[in-house]
Amino acid sequence: MTASPQVNLRGKRVLVTGGARGLGASISERLAHAGASVVVADVRSEQAQAHCRSLKEKGYEAESIELDVRDPAAVAAAYLEFDQTEQGVDILVNNAAVDVSKPIEHLSAEEVTRVVTTNLLGPMYLCLESYRRMIRRGGGHIVNILSTASNRTWTEAAAYSAGKSGLRAFTHTLFKEAQRDCPGIGVTGIIAGGMETPFVLDRFPGADTSKLQSPDIVADTVLYALSVPVGSVVPELVVVPRSETSWP
Repeated sequence: MTASPQVNLRGKRVLVTGGARGLGASISERLAHAGASVVVADVRSEQAQAHCRSLKEKGYEAESIELDVRDPAAVAAAYLEFDQTEQGVDILVNNAAVDVSKPIEHLSAEEVTRVVTTNLLGPMYLCLESYRRMIRRGGGHIVNILSTASNRTWTEAAAYSAGKSGLRAFTHTLFKEAQRDCPGIGVTGIIAGGMETPFVLDRFPGADTSKLQSPDIVADTVLYALSVPVGSVVPELVVVPRSETSWP
């Protein structure tokens, strides 16, 4: 474990979507190390359980749930279960994402639907459930993991860029409404550049990893956003490798 921003999350319950591997696993471990009780949510239930076992072996507090963010009924049901406990979700990290790297002429309707539903509608479903509960409690924090594709696109990234651009717009709107509705709620969008994770390497096994950043760096950026004292908030952060070609 390398040095990370100093933040005490003891007593906080954090939900991390896509938390079983890659960036999600790094985020859940960093937040657990800061004292949070972490809920690892993923469609890969076995991987989520294995990651939770690893976290518990290190002395951290963690649990896993199987969750497909594309299913609004499943998202609502998960939050109803959280409501049955003494503690709801204090911090939501919307990290789950997929991509299909194809030219537009070769994309199927099913592929477009899967990418946009996972990357845009899923996080929105989770924000709806979290935000209204945070309003009632008077505080909380929502972190949406964005991408350089939310600011600038490239070929073979049409559906991915559309989803992430939409999520960035939604995040900005949510930030504005939180300013109006409840100053205790933080909303942060994190624009992350290329990372050395399965999300990239499974699709591009020959990628030059020297030009990719560690997901731990982005996880530390999440921690930094959560470390800002009440009364201030970081609405958006950008963290990219020095060699990133898709920014600005």
